[in-house]
Amino acid sequence: MDIMLQAIGLVFDPQVLLVILFSGAFGMFMGAIPGLSATMATALLVPVTFFMPPVPALASIVTATAMAIFAGDLPGALLRIPGTPASAAYTDEAYAMTRKGQAELVLGVGLCSAVIGGLFGALVLTFTAPALAEFALKFSSFEYFWLACLGLTSAAFISTDVPVKGVISLMIGLLIATVGIDPTAGHPRFTFGSVELMGGVNFIPAMIGMFAVAEVLRSVTSTAEPVKVKFGHFGNVFRGVGGVLLRYKKNLLRGSVIGTLVGALPGAGSDIAAWISYAVSKKFSKEPEKFGTGHVEGIVDAGASNNAGLGGTWVPALVFGIPGDSITAIVIGVLYVKGMNPGPTVFLEQPELIYSVFVTFFLANLFMIPLGYVAIKSSTQLLRVPRNVLMPIILMFCIVGTFAINNTVFGVGIMVVLGLVAYVMEENGFPIAPAILGLVLGGLLERSFMTSMIKADGNLLAFFERPIAAVLGIITVMIWFSPLVLRMRRKGASPAGDV
Repeated sequence: MDIMLQAIGLVFDPQVLLVILFSGAFGMFMGAIPGLSATMATALLVPVTFFMPPVPALASIVTATAMAIFAGDLPGALLRIPGTPASAAYTDEAYAMTRKGQAELVLGVGLCSAVIGGLFGALVLTFTAPALAEFALKFSSFEYFWLACLGLTSAAFISTDVPVKGVISLMIGLLIATVGIDPTAGHPRFTFGSVELMGGVNFIPAMIGMFAVAEVLRSVTSTAEPVKVKFGHFGNVFRGVGGVLLRYKKNLLRGSVIGTLVGALPGAGSDIAAWISYAVSKKFSKEPEKFGTGHVEGIVDAGASNNAGLGGTWVPALVFGIPGDSITAIVIGVLYVKGMNPGPTVFLEQPELIYSVFVTFFLANLFMIPLGYVAIKSSTQLLRVPRNVLMPIILMFCIVGTFAINNTVFGVGIMVVLGLVAYVMEENGFPIAPAILGLVLGGLLERSFMTSMIKADGNLLAFFERPIAAVLGIITVMIWFSPLVLRMRRKGASPAGDV
């Protein structure tokens, strides 16, 4: 208790509070601009943190990350261009609500879900960090293989109309994920002699291209009248939000739990948590047919999962020095610079600094309410800007954001090519979301499968020998075969119904 009070005193220092405020505004800006992700926001803050003491340095990263993850929802809902990868799972759903004149509701629900999910993740991080990290360390390549399969399976639920087209889209994403050096044999694949392609296709340029550039191309080539978005009255952003959250309170809890658990798995992060939460929401919804048409239920799940995942990713990072995602990989570097070696001993040697991180998580999520409100009120002006003015500006930000990742024009080329691919796909009715999912999870799937096969000497039964792997495997296989079983049951029941 004394340590927690000491940590509260460290965080509520005027200098630290000022750092949190400015970092929050910076994170909101970075997340709201397509191409400038939460990871980029963190990377840009690192040089600044070198001149700060440990508490404000860590507080700035925690706050900027939390704000950027939420702010990614803003261009996703208003322009169908996700600001961060974590927002990609439900961009189509949010944009569909905007087109129905519910932009205010979808952004209000997204903000409140993010705050509640973030507070839940912070609570779990504070009280159960060692236990969760211990559980995550039990995951070997076998468990990661089934986790990747489970994530890819959700593509079938994300795809709206034609499941076959969803599977084809998924395969395109997996194909793109195979570009580069084979992780097992070390042999280059599909590189066509290009040295740049040996490192694989970077996810950020791919996502910007497949969402943002494709949207720009669609806007330029469309001969139809632009869709008139109903503005409604942008007064109180929180109007109607309470009723939605009360109705879907179980979804809120479920999304927060999934986000925290998936976030605690090294390498998973908020991106995968959002995809899984959205897919689970659709699977267990009483109104699954409404998903994709502008239904708020999936946004409650995935919005809560996004920010809950942030707390989860810090669990393995702080307790065992294993990054939960790309952001905490950067954070571990900052911890070492500040003389805080992540691991179990850090709780004994510098507990007040670790607990100050926990306090900052709570504070950052509470700060998100006023900062998010201001961001929403400002961002709705995007809808009033003519598309022929807005699209070139967005394209410029996309090019700058993509170039800034590795300071190379090659990334911009990847963005343009995949933007053209996505445009052709969508024009022919193929959804983009499964392709993005395949690209995200393809590397994890291949690495874990090949590593597991080497360990098991080619024995496929080894994938079911470990308890956690067996549970995940059985659940995944049951989901795979459930459509077939349901179809057979319907066929069996139909003759009796006809009598």
